[in-house]
Amino acid sequence: MDSHGQSEVAFSFSHLLGFQLLPRLKGVHRQKLYRPATGTPDAYPALQPILTRPIDWVLIAQQYDKMVRYATALRLGTAAAADILRRFTRANLQHPTYRALVELGKALRTAFVCRYLNSLELRREIHEGLNVVENWNAANGFILYGRGGEIATNRVDDQEATVLSLHLQQNCLVYVNTLMIQRVLGEPIWVKPMGAAERRGLTPLTGGHVNPYGAFRLDMTTRLPLDLPSMSADSPQLAFPAV
Repeated sequence: MDSHGQSEVAFSFSHLLGFQLLPRLKGVHRQKLYRPATGTPDAYPALQPILTRPIDWVLIAQQYDKMVRYATALRLGTAAAADILRRFTRANLQHPTYRALVELGKALRTAFVCRYLNSLELRREIHEGLNVVENWNAANGFILYGRGGEIATNRVDDQEATVLSLHLQQNCLVYVNTLMIQRVLGEPIWVKPMGAAERRGLTPLTGGHVNPYGAFRLDMTTRLPLDLPSMSADSPQLAFPAV
């Protein structure tokens, strides 16, 4: 996930739904770490410049049942995700469950930041996965060029038709690219120099070779029919300024 998905509420719901949120921390130098407990202001002396207040575990415990209830509604689909998440925005800062979700998210993000900075393998995994997603999103925006990569309508029928058309284009693009890659790799001259890094970079999710605007053939031996049409005496005359 990109940096925009690292909100505290997202960390909380991901944890309650049983999976880990692994965003890319673009502004990692601006991250703050929350203290695990009160009464130890001098603990972790090397981290003092980036440490802030302790986590309010009491608030999390008080609202835990409601937090699990909302997460269960998301998992089972008994309520629309948009309706549930709409309750937990900055417009409802005083909502106790929202405050508990934010508090839990701060604790989870603190633990994640520590893991992120300590593990080179984790950072590589996150960046590799994000590169795949961004590459695919770029291809989707490219083949949906007529609308700039966006679904610019609120009508459900039009949205469904656009998404179905995009899925068809995606399948066609991947199928054609797979056939092209197979044809190239069928020649030993291209397969032998490939190492593990080159094989890892193979993907059918690319559209750089696709021309979505069609083919324009230029024939310099043919003159365009630009002669002025015949005009009668009654037709208005066109006056062009002298150059």
